[in-house]
Amino acid sequence: MENSLNQAWNTDLYQSSHSFVWQYGESLLDLLSPKSGERILDLGCGTGQLTGAIAKRGATTLGIDADADMIAQAQQNFPDIQFQVGDARYFVMPDPVDAVFSNAVLHWIQEQDWVAERIWQALKPGGRFVAEFGGKGCIQSILDAIHIVRSNLGYGQTTAAPWYFPSVGEHATLLEQQGFEVSFATLFDRPTPLEGEKGLANWIFMFAGRFLGDLTMDQQATVIQAAEDWLRPSMYQNGQWIADYRRLRLVAIKQQMV
Repeated sequence: MENSLNQAWNTDLYQSSHSFVWQYGESLLDLLSPKSGERILDLGCGTGQLTGAIAKRGATTLGIDADADMIAQAQQNFPDIQFQVGDARYFVMPDPVDAVFSNAVLHWIQEQDWVAERIWQALKPGGRFVAEFGGKGCIQSILDAIHIVRSNLGYGQTTAAPWYFPSVGEHATLLEQQGFEVSFATLFDRPTPLEGEKGLANWIFMFAGRFLGDLTMDQQATVIQAAEDWLRPSMYQNGQWIADYRRLRLVAIKQQMV
């Protein structure tokens, strides 16, 4: 999983309690439709599960991620696949690929014009970019709760950068300005179960820690408990936390030069 915000990932927690990140992404592979003989880049590959799934469909794959620990775990998980550390804003491919695939990555990055240019350069003419990431309104209830309870507890507001959660039109326009033709784009609700009684607390610790980074460990625990109390009536159902995910899924084609 790509992360340009200098958050240290806990790879064990990521694999053990947040497998939904790649499990939901498996359906995106049908949209990618990898073919034998193709070369496909998995951009922000995390611990490599979807990179491996692409390879099983016959394509030659390369996984890159900005987090060195994620790459080390991916290489351990799939020793026959090539992985390397790389930032989505700056990576350079020595040879163009048939497709760039990205799941649950782009919402971590603010410099989307840089990323679009890098993906454009990485693709062959006619190559495709297939991605899914957080869209407009994603986890809004959780974000609101964190901000509200921080204020209620007297901790003030965080200055941490927000995620990039665009509308369809916003991101499609950005890709079109780069020269892509957006052939498919949809924004949809995807309520996401979080594992266990501590599912919400683990989620905040894993993915939203930067919104608490200015607080002591005791203060962080207090905020997380208060957020659980705030969200429990609406987000805890039949013994299960359900996060209010919204996803943007798209396909964009690098247009042939005329």
